[in-house]
Amino acid sequence: MGPVDAELLDGPPAAPEPVAQAVPDLPEPTRVPLLNVANLLTLSRLLLVPVFLLALFAEDGAHTGWRLVAFAVFAIASITDHIDGRLARKHGLITDFGKIVDPIADKALTGAALVGLSALGELPWWITLVIAAREVGVTLLRFWVIRHGVIPASRGGKVKTLTQIFAIGAYLLPLPSWLEPVAYVSMGAAVVLTVVTGVDYVVRAVKLRARGLRAVGQ
Repeated sequence: MGPVDAELLDGPPAAPEPVAQAVPDLPEPTRVPLLNVANLLTLSRLLLVPVFLLALFAEDGAHTGWRLVAFAVFAIASITDHIDGRLARKHGLITDFGKIVDPIADKALTGAALVGLSALGELPWWITLVIAAREVGVTLLRFWVIRHGVIPASRGGKVKTLTQIFAIGAYLLPLPSWLEPVAYVSMGAAVVLTVVTGVDYVVRAVKLRARGLRAVGQ
């Protein structure tokens, strides 16, 4: 029997055993630290609220120097609102803590300014109540539709916020009499935008909830 016949009797050569290859470890998802720069800016804005009120009510709100201090604190706090959001999105620093505290800090600052100006008799209470009712109502709507989705901020909402900040700043500054109409007009525009964007939010929330209910067959 030749060598070829022997190979046929022994059967086909066995396939080589697969060589085990090490599976590279997958990197663990990066955990965002709670005390990051974006959250610290948000906390600083919240902590500036009592400082702002102390400056606003100093000497019954009639001292020019203290009013300038109140305006400066309000302006700095408002700027941090823009910065912390950009930092969180750019560097991946978005946390549940920031999502909760950021809108609270925004509403605390704006609400404190409106209530303070009304308490000093410089801003009609009905304006403060209209704006406050809108903000509380929108917050409740968010909870109402949260299981169906999140309504993104509209361009009108962003313009509303900027207009409110500008109007409040104009009221805080000790403007000469010939510039006072700037404060009145800007606050009037802020109230109109507050109401219009509030109605728009209600419409979008109702539509979002209706789509969510249809999706689950209710």
